[in-house]
Amino acid sequence: MNAETQGYAALAEPAAAQMPADGLPPGQLPPDRQPVVIAALRTPIRRVNGAFKDLRAHELLAPVLRGLLDRTGLPAGAVTDVVIGNAVGGGGNVARLASLEAGLPVSVPGVTVDRQCGSGLDAIVLAARLVAAGGGGAYLAGGVESISTAPLRANRAADGSPEFFRRAQFVPLSYGDPDMGAAADNVAAAFGISRDRQDRFSLESHRRALAAAAAGSFTGETVPVQAVSGTVASDDGPRARLTAALMSRFPPVFAEGGTVTAGNSCFDADAAAAVVITSVERARELGAADGLLVLGTDTAGVDPRVLGMGAAAAAGRLLAQQGVTAADIDLVDFNEAFASQTLACLAALGIDPERANLDGGALALGHAYGASGAVLVTRLLAQAREPSPAGSRAGSLALAMISIAGGMGTAALFRYERLDETRRE
Repeated sequence: MNAETQGYAALAEPAAAQMPADGLPPGQLPPDRQPVVIAALRTPIRRVNGAFKDLRAHELLAPVLRGLLDRTGLPAGAVTDVVIGNAVGGGGNVARLASLEAGLPVSVPGVTVDRQCGSGLDAIVLAARLVAAGGGGAYLAGGVESISTAPLRANRAADGSPEFFRRAQFVPLSYGDPDMGAAADNVAAAFGISRDRQDRFSLESHRRALAAAAAGSFTGETVPVQAVSGTVASDDGPRARLTAALMSRFPPVFAEGGTVTAGNSCFDADAAAAVVITSVERARELGAADGLLVLGTDTAGVDPRVLGMGAAAAAGRLLAQQGVTAADIDLVDFNEAFASQTLACLAALGIDPERANLDGGALALGHAYGASGAVLVTRLLAQAREPSPAGSRAGSLALAMISIAGGMGTAALFRYERLDETRRE
């Protein structure tokens, strides 16, 4: 590790003086304020300019919102708010647009959240905090991204002509404002993540996703979407023919002599995902049998040059605040934007990669920016509902985390419970 990458590694830790995580421990909050996720659905995750190339963001999200109402029996008019994350859309409050597209009454408001890749998870976090603050009600929260139909963006030049740009600026240029791929190479160098480890981890992600799809693990969480080409009901990312020999042939993409390649990076995708989050009290009124209780959440900042470490900074602080160790966590889903940052974050937290992303992640399924954080929660609820070899997963701890452009990360800690068995206040 050279002096520059040593400096990056040191700056990956959030300052101790920052505010602590927001704790929402069950047993300290009454049932009318304890947030719980009782349903979660997503669209298939499809490659950019593929099956969803003609669907705008609100058209992708609307079937998910309708599906959640059908799944829970929540009356459309009883939705308190629709909170949706989006990163590269055209603005105009896609939450409101999708809500009306889904047939919710005009009395239901909507708000759109932008924390780039973290937007979907941050939307769920915001809804959880509204419940915990005593806001009551029931929220539809999640994220959506239609990269295929995202508008062209431009700055206005001095003469008024457009100067088109590929992405927005994340941080001041004094930080270098690195692309995500360049930052992933920085992480690989700073934390000693070899090319071989990245390639092997990526292959394993594809293997797990293929096995999960074959076992039907994604079926119950996926809402079929009607596209121009017909009904789309499955993901198209996992590659059965990907091999170690093929992976080794991919050249570095972002830095000469680097280790990050197209093979050990995620691909851009279109998708939507959302949850129903409410209080334990309201969940019981709706007849919900189980759910993910929100124990706590945190968002942290790190040096933008190693932005991929943001998730570890947030999750590390959250677990410490909750008095939880890596060994205590049963289910982990981390957005696999790049193998290098995934491996570095898991190592920083002391989590064995074998225990994370049990059904594969974004390296195989794709990264739909604003939707990806909500996909994590959708996956965790589905996994928690699958019996473990020891039987029911009731009481299991689940961790969702995502690193974010600009040098940030968001994490959320859940506990899966049968709601008819949780302690009544």
